[in-house]
Amino acid sequence: MTAPAHIAHPPLQGSARLWGTIALSAATFMNVLDSSIANVSLPAIAGDLGVSPNQGTWVITSFGVANAIALPLTGWLSLRFGQVRLFVASVLLFTISSWLCGLAPNMSTLIAMRALQGFVAGPMMPLAQTLLLSSYPPALAGLAMALWAMTTLVAPVMGPVLGGWITDHTHWGWIFFINIPVGIAAASLTWTLYHKRETQIRKLPIDSTGLALLVVAVSALQIMLDKGKELDWFHSPEVTALAIVAAIGFAFFIAWELTDDHPVVELRLLKIRNFWTGTLSMTVAYSLFMGNLVLLPLWLQQFMGYTSTQAGMLMAPVGLFAIILSPVIGKNIHRLDPRAVTSFAFIVFSLVLWMRSNFNTSADFGTLMIPTLIQGIALACFFIPLTTITLGGVAPAQIASASGLSSFARIVGGSFGTSIAVTIWQDRAAIHHAQLTELVNRGSIATNAALANLSAAGMGHEQALSQINRMVDQQAFMLAANDVFYGSAVIFIGLIPLVWLSHPRKAPPRSPADAGAGAH
Repeated sequence: MTAPAHIAHPPLQGSARLWGTIALSAATFMNVLDSSIANVSLPAIAGDLGVSPNQGTWVITSFGVANAIALPLTGWLSLRFGQVRLFVASVLLFTISSWLCGLAPNMSTLIAMRALQGFVAGPMMPLAQTLLLSSYPPALAGLAMALWAMTTLVAPVMGPVLGGWITDHTHWGWIFFINIPVGIAAASLTWTLYHKRETQIRKLPIDSTGLALLVVAVSALQIMLDKGKELDWFHSPEVTALAIVAAIGFAFFIAWELTDDHPVVELRLLKIRNFWTGTLSMTVAYSLFMGNLVLLPLWLQQFMGYTSTQAGMLMAPVGLFAIILSPVIGKNIHRLDPRAVTSFAFIVFSLVLWMRSNFNTSADFGTLMIPTLIQGIALACFFIPLTTITLGGVAPAQIASASGLSSFARIVGGSFGTSIAVTIWQDRAAIHHAQLTELVNRGSIATNAALANLSAAGMGHEQALSQINRMVDQQAFMLAANDVFYGSAVIFIGLIPLVWLSHPRKAPPRSPADAGAGAH
């Protein structure tokens, strides 16, 4: 991905710089908020649109996949249309697609609109940072990035709380409608302040073949992961066909990108040890993080009786320590070994997930919240040092391409991780349900006692059996969630040796595409 042509503009001054910062931060906030606000609303959305909560996860994955596909196009689109025009168009299209998401009459339409929303949002984050840096003198670049980072960290904290409150008190569509005034204001302010600071426009060829192969391969794999469970995986001709399309698509994509003069994704960067170790670590870790981030509120609302608001309140503290510690880590990362900081983050993630793997159906709100609070420490020590490792061995001229590829891998990993975590959860729940059901029989003292108690409470025999089945379901899905948490904890520990395969390097220049990776 070629860096956009740059015209040196003087920094903004006074109120113009203040309003510019507010406009760019508001757009970023809206974008990041939308990646987390729907998590706690999935059961309500799925119920209203007549699908299962597990199918509701497509609302998350469709956004992530489309967003990842759009990211590598940011450089070419910036050259073709100009950074300011592209950013304003991205914000306005995001606003329109948000409105269409809220109006969606069925799940198919909502998934299509979320995919559109994710695609048009692709250029927004990297360009917001690029424009913000151009607004400040070099001496205040650190302040600019601190303000921007705070925005990207506050949004995930507010997202679950706001999404939960909206879902419990009004129609879920308002989790998307709230973007409309923010988007219009951000686009208007940005155009007013920045339209005279437009970058040069150049017409370069687009790797249309590579892009088409990328869209086909990634989409086929994501649809396969999302639909595999309900179609019984490879017993279904549809799932088998999707797997074949994905495999062939990726094979042709890799071959094409390695030989094209203007590849949409610069795969040659994977020859650099720091880059491939950092990108692989980031992708796997982020997929685990996103999978568990979606799974926890699903379990709480479906089987623990939590409302959307309560689930949101439980998820919100994840950003508190991240907000406090991220500026400290960012300021001092050049003094630390990023491999050691990342290893510490993975240990904390593993500890958090191990704590969750010991949850039971009697766990109270405080017990459930403690690991979420601790997880913020891991987030603060995760994205900044891993970005440092990933870009540490990359030449300055390749930073834009490298950050685009690593962001693409991370976001696709997050979407895949969400689908895989929910699928494993379901499969493990079915196994646990079968094992627990074997213990429910006429020869069991506990079963007979439970039936007697339920009968004494006024239930008929069928009602009592149905109630016992619900209890078995609750226990089975709790045990299945514990399995996913425990497995994720083990994988985090397994990632530590991979991090140490990289060479220690000084921190590279901050890149537009990855600086806000932690929140997006």
